Amino acid sequence: MLVLFTGVSGASAHAALTGTDPQDGSVLKSAPRRVTLTFSDSIGLLDDSFRVLTPENRRVHSGAPSHADGRSDTASVTLPRGLGTGTFTVAWRVVSADSHPVSGAFTFSIGKPSATAAPLPSAAAGDPASAALYDIARYAAYSGLALLIGTATFVLACGYRGSVRRLLLTGWWTLLGSTLALLLLRGPYERGTGLGDAFDPVILSDTLTSRPGIVLVARLALLAAAALVPLRAPLRDRTPGRAVLVPGGLLALGLAVTWAAAEHASAGIQVPVAMVSSMLHLLAMAVWLGGLTALLTALHRPAEPVSPAVVTRFSRLALASVAVLAVTGVYQSWRGLGSWDALTSTTYGRLLLVKLGGVALLLAGAAFSRRWTARLAAPRAAVTVPAGRVPVAVPAGGPGGALEGTDGHAKEEGSEAEGAEGAEAAEDRRDGATEDGHDGGAGGAIDAGHRQGLWRSVLAEVTVGILVLVITTMLTGTQPGRAAEETAAATAAADRPASSTTTVPFDVGTPGGHGKVQVELSPGRVGENSVQAVIFGPDGGIATVPEVRITFTLESQKVGPIDAEITDKGGYWTSDTLTLPLAGTWTMKTTVRTTDIDQVTVERKVRVS
Repeated sequence: MLVLFTGVSGASAHAALTGTDPQDGSVLKSAPRRVTLTFSDSIGLLDDSFRVLTPENRRVHSGAPSHADGRSDTASVTLPRGLGTGTFTVAWRVVSADSHPVSGAFTFSIGKPSATAAPLPSAAAGDPASAALYDIARYAAYSGLALLIGTATFVLACGYRGSVRRLLLTGWWTLLGSTLALLLLRGPYERGTGLGDAFDPVILSDTLTSRPGIVLVARLALLAAAALVPLRAPLRDRTPGRAVLVPGGLLALGLAVTWAAAEHASAGIQVPVAMVSSMLHLLAMAVWLGGLTALLTALHRPAEPVSPAVVTRFSRLALASVAVLAVTGVYQSWRGLGSWDALTSTTYGRLLLVKLGGVALLLAGAAFSRRWTARLAAPRAAVTVPAGRVPVAVPAGGPGGALEGTDGHAKEEGSEAEGAEGAEAAEDRRDGATEDGHDGGAGGAIDAGHRQGLWRSVLAEVTVGILVLVITTMLTGTQPGRAAEETAAATAAADRPASSTTTVPFDVGTPGGHGKVQVELSPGRVGENSVQAVIFGPDGGIATVPEVRITFTLESQKVGPIDAEITDKGGYWTSDTLTLPLAGTWTMKTTVRTTDIDQVTVERKVRVS
């Protein structure tokens, strides 16, 4: 049960950088013709995805960004000729498949590293105001969706006859306004620019033709259609008609799709399953939290009493929502985390732990509310009334309506409703009254004591639920644990020394002139490397020879031969000054001279990463 609400945010998304060409920190003999980045997932490009800076911090006029060889998981840009020498900085920014921007920077040197270099920008570089407002709009969108769907479900599925117009309009307008804000802020958020770009026609046009923009426009269209659904008319009947249930259900499903198609579920592993799981999770969250808000509001209106039957129906609906949240949450947690270690080693995992604590409190509050609901549904034979009042039998569904006055007659419900809203609610109750004369089904209204107790319990649930919803929204903007571990693994692999040891037999063709030479290359990466060679004689023991020479050639790039310049250290030969400028498969040639006139050259292929 402690994995509820995780499905809104779980996925192996946020594309992770897995490689660069040239490699970070590499020293090249000549200037590269292009810069290429490789990611763990497909990415989208921006007009300004690359900024290449000279050692003097001047921008290089590079070409337009593109996908290398048509692969959607790469980003590439061509460089001009005559770059010069020194250390160059490459700052990049792309949009991952789950619609979140990803950025970073690295350096490479031409000829040799320079004394100065352009400062590396932060990986989270971007305009803080644009990012903050975009996040606020996302919070508001989740809240508006929950209020709109939850309130409508509370009315249609639970049979509440009171006025919910304000709640529905609040949810609708909140979702509409936040969606428009997201559409305008999408461009600055992706590019990391200021709020002034929100109304830039070019940027706005790019947003409208992108996948996130199309999804937001679809959400606006669905909200326009939702405004045409006649919600109040069927409420005069005991059962809502298909004229409301069918289009309302389809609209709720469509709104959930606009989230799943633009968030973590749309990228990573098992996308179809994740999309369905995310939609179900989001709808269950909206029904539960939005319904709780509607119930809280209804309990706060003494003039519009809530019957125990309505509370009981919502309690069952909430239990079903919790079950859906539990099943989808288990799946989304596994998909987003990838491992138990990610719970404590990643920001996503730590946020998830905080969220689980909030969900535990939420479930405790729900259990307490169910205790109040059980009291309301407990059968009671009759109500004992003071002298002068008429005893009235109470149905098994809960306590009867309040008895008022001293003449033995119960006053008509809704007579105390004041103002236009109270009169409208009273009319709704009269039209929807059942044969036993009570509002909303058997059981009449909840008495004041039970109503206050249930109201306090629901208020606590809603308060904790809002906090959980805020953390959920934060999770949707955080790199999932699985992707974070992939990024960390790629970084560790790049930083890990990849030393290689090669043993090559040799034979100069003279008695005792054969043996083996063992060469260790460390770390086996672009840049500076150390080389160590040991000669073993025919008996397998270490042998001494007059000379050993090792060279490296990258034939595919016509680089080399580069002499390792190893020197005799008394039993082994070594050098710490070998610089290999490019990654690839190099040919290592080892020359062993056993006498003044006898020598042999052997070669092997070695991989430099």
